[in-house]
Amino acid sequence: MTRIPLKRILNRRVTQVAAVVVTTLAAGTTIGGASVTTSYTTNPIVLTQPAGLTGTAPVPFTGVTSSAFSVASSFSGTLNVTPNVGLSGDHFSIVGSGLPANTSLQLTWGTSKATWVADVEPNTVNYLGDSYTKQTVNLATVTTDGSGAFTYAAVAPVDWGGTHDIYAVQNAGAGNATAVAHGGYELTRRVIVTPTHGPVGTPIHITYTSLGASLYAGGASVLYDNHYAGAMMGHWTRGTATTIIRASGAVGTHFIQVGDAISNLYMNIIQSPLAYVNGGSATFTVTPSKGIPAPYITWPDNVTPTVNQFTTGDNTAIDSSSNAVATLSKSAGPVLSSVKVHVTNLTDSGTTTPSNGTYSLGWATVAGSRVNCTSTCWNALTLPLGTATAVNGTLDANITIPNHLGGFHVIEVVDASKNIEAEVPFYVQESIMPFKNSAGKVISLGVATANDSTDPAALAVGQSGTGTYTFKENQEFTISILGVGWTQFDNTLGVDYDNNYVGYGCGFNSNGYMVVHMYATGGPGIHIIDLHPMLYTMSPSFVNTPYGMVPNLTSGNDYPALALGYQVPTIHFAINVVK
Repeated sequence: MTRIPLKRILNRRVTQVAAVVVTTLAAGTTIGGASVTTSYTTNPIVLTQPAGLTGTAPVPFTGVTSSAFSVASSFSGTLNVTPNVGLSGDHFSIVGSGLPANTSLQLTWGTSKATWVADVEPNTVNYLGDSYTKQTVNLATVTTDGSGAFTYAAVAPVDWGGTHDIYAVQNAGAGNATAVAHGGYELTRRVIVTPTHGPVGTPIHITYTSLGASLYAGGASVLYDNHYAGAMMGHWTRGTATTIIRASGAVGTHFIQVGDAISNLYMNIIQSPLAYVNGGSATFTVTPSKGIPAPYITWPDNVTPTVNQFTTGDNTAIDSSSNAVATLSKSAGPVLSSVKVHVTNLTDSGTTTPSNGTYSLGWATVAGSRVNCTSTCWNALTLPLGTATAVNGTLDANITIPNHLGGFHVIEVVDASKNIEAEVPFYVQESIMPFKNSAGKVISLGVATANDSTDPAALAVGQSGTGTYTFKENQEFTISILGVGWTQFDNTLGVDYDNNYVGYGCGFNSNGYMVVHMYATGGPGIHIIDLHPMLYTMSPSFVNTPYGMVPNLTSGNDYPALALGYQVPTIHFAINVVK
């Protein structure tokens, strides 16, 4: 197989931080007898959130960033904010007094921005954490009366939780702009859960408002009957986190709790400096089941990325004399799907004569693993896709996407002299493995018995067995997914069983085919299994990477991979347990 050079391709609305080198272990460190000498040069990108994400609130009030102003050590006037604590949507008033008479003043509101940071490498993408910056926006312009007073009625916006500084600024926009009074408003949180009842598998919508723009206030955890389901964030939605979990458990009342967390629940937050991070709870009543819910996939918001990242593409590898252009009938799809390749302007090597030659088609990918990754952890390679003949400089071919790794890949058009004449990216989506009977009929999607045989045939399919949704109590079973990727954004999925996080699965070493083994516990009845995107923070590991290694419950609209064009889904299954 031919080695393919790899290159980063970046453009459009990218904020880039100076490159840094992170050494995970000192050179010469020994682990299990192996000498570790690897360091990782990172290319941090502070991501710009994609436009069109659902649930994204606008910048508060006017949305206009305030001009610079000075803040004195003492103020000549007073701002009384009444009430000064409330929820988004609550009404409050700002009453100024002791201010310059008959003067126009600019009221400002203190807020923040939050986003994610990624390490964009030639052949992968790593998660480097999040980023918060403070900002001040114009709230309103008011004019004092002859006694230096004013009253302004406002509505608390959708914004970060905590205290927001309010200033009254004189001479706003001028070089001598000065804050002449100061007040504040504290946004507190609430938890909204709908619906309140339904059978096992019912989607339960959870909204948690006014998360903070800081590490200890910026995340939340979701518990279902004291079982940890996963983490919620609202970086790109101005502190409002939304997710969907599914009803599970026996008929009757179940308890949902949402609270402040860096992945896992901060259980005594009331004793911390962030006592306002109050959390909330709700109940859900499970009603009699109506059958086994069918497997399905929930996709994140389909948005235009703000960073183009084709991790196996290298335009510099294309023949410099080539003017060929390759296009596809579609830019994304699952493994084993079909796509049409159309190439124009192919010419004979070194000439302008339209080509009538035969070309090889190749699939640029990688192979390797992140397990105990200390040096060369994966290699680039090309999988053959067949050949096609150009007619008068135009080539058309139908190809089948290889059953291999998911994520971004490149289809390459190569001439007889091994020159790459054109390439075009394709994104491989995750999909559910179908299990068929001897007649070729699908009998289950993703769910099957376990086959613990160690013979090569069983190991090749991850020891999955016969497709079925029904299992005896404590019987081992498997969940199978195709097209799992290799970056820290898409190489793993966190697994919940009845809203209880039990572990994760990885599809890198197995070339995108991920099979997780579980046991049918919890007693007779319907039980749910949900696979969520997860920020992988191992091999390599970096400092300050919160919310890693747990199910990301807000990946639909607040997941860093969205800014790079990745579409990592949440995948849902259910089984029936019998005696």
